[in-house]
Amino acid sequence: MAVGRGMAVKRIFGWLLLAALAVAAALLMGDNPATVSLFWPPWRVDASFNLVLVALVAGFALLYAALRGVAWLRALPARARRWRALQHERATVGLLLQAQGYQLGGRFVRAQTAAREAIERLQQPGELPPYRGGLWVLAHLVAAQSAHALGQHGQRDAWLAAALQGTQPPHGDGVAEAREGVLLCAAEWALDAGDLQAAAQYLGQLPQGAARRIQAVRLRLRLAQARRDTHAALELARLLAKHRALSPQAAQSLLRGLWRDAVQAASDAASLLAAWRLLQGDERRDPRRALVVLRRVAQLGWPMDEPGAGLPAVVDEAIRVAWSGLDQLGDDERLQAVALVEPWLARLEGTWLARLEQAQQRAPNDVALQYLAGQAYRARGLWGKAQTLLQLAARSLPAGDVQRRAWVALAELAEQRGDADAAQQAWQQAARVGLPSV
Repeated sequence: MAVGRGMAVKRIFGWLLLAALAVAAALLMGDNPATVSLFWPPWRVDASFNLVLVALVAGFALLYAALRGVAWLRALPARARRWRALQHERATVGLLLQAQGYQLGGRFVRAQTAAREAIERLQQPGELPPYRGGLWVLAHLVAAQSAHALGQHGQRDAWLAAALQGTQPPHGDGVAEAREGVLLCAAEWALDAGDLQAAAQYLGQLPQGAARRIQAVRLRLRLAQARRDTHAALELARLLAKHRALSPQAAQSLLRGLWRDAVQAASDAASLLAAWRLLQGDERRDPRRALVVLRRVAQLGWPMDEPGAGLPAVVDEAIRVAWSGLDQLGDDERLQAVALVEPWLARLEGTWLARLEQAQQRAPNDVALQYLAGQAYRARGLWGKAQTLLQLAARSLPAGDVQRRAWVALAELAEQRGDADAAQQAWQQAARVGLPSV
């Protein structure tokens, strides 16, 4: 509507201008008795001023039309060349669109044929279209995609090589963008085939801007996962989550799985600490992730019963996180946390005993805290307090490894004070408890 009104306003102003010119001409020429005299001895020619003025305007118009006509005639060869190039370009683009349509429709042999015809047209001599380079690369890409769908991997690689390093290097607009698409397809096919080296080479050829695009980041993530490079995979997964290329649920699941892989791949304190430091924000305060780290520590078999030796940095941070988030865990998870922390009690700082005692006094019926505080008292030689709490915990704990440890600790305390009968009963109770894994 706005465009129509604008055109109407322009027409109105155009007619007003013509009317103004007509009025001006009428005022100038309507009652003008002037004459123009031309002397060419021995002749004299008198003409009306109006006639001379009309003749000059008509002469100028005829001269301009003649010059335009001559220019048009001289431009005919160039226009003919442009017309032929345009028809050539239209035919090539049509073949490429036809090949793409066949490719999408699953008619891969016909797609290859149409793409080959488009390539042959681009190789013909003559004036080249401005997008010849892009058309050249795209035609080879369609042919390579069709060959890949048909399982013709050798032919596919030949098409890819021609697109990337052809004997006739493509020039013109659209080459860079089309070449990036070829590299991404080639990298994806290499990953599907398990050729990690080739995939890395293709991805490495991408320019810096293209390497940060979502599709490129996804391929780099697949490559990092295949190489078991969990640190790089985590960074790439976080980048995808930041750009919302993954749903929140999928992103959390992927990040959690990659981080667990990094923890399982850790074989010493430095690598395990590096895996722990990969966590960010609220992840670093998640007690369940702390339990994962402590389980890996238990699997590695680090020495835990060295009084005064201090804690490894990763174990210290994991224990602090697990302790601060103990209320967030379920009953089974709390018992797992207790079982994982208890072997390190002898190496904890002295302030931990006061924390355990205060927590146990605030929740006197919490069997997990009873057991942990009792073991802490026992590790520091406070056997009376330890026996009281361990007896309460041993009778209330569910059957499992933690209850067995409580009875074993009571048996050892009885042996230390010389009570053989109590020690025997405690050993018998420990033997009756099953041994499910924690």
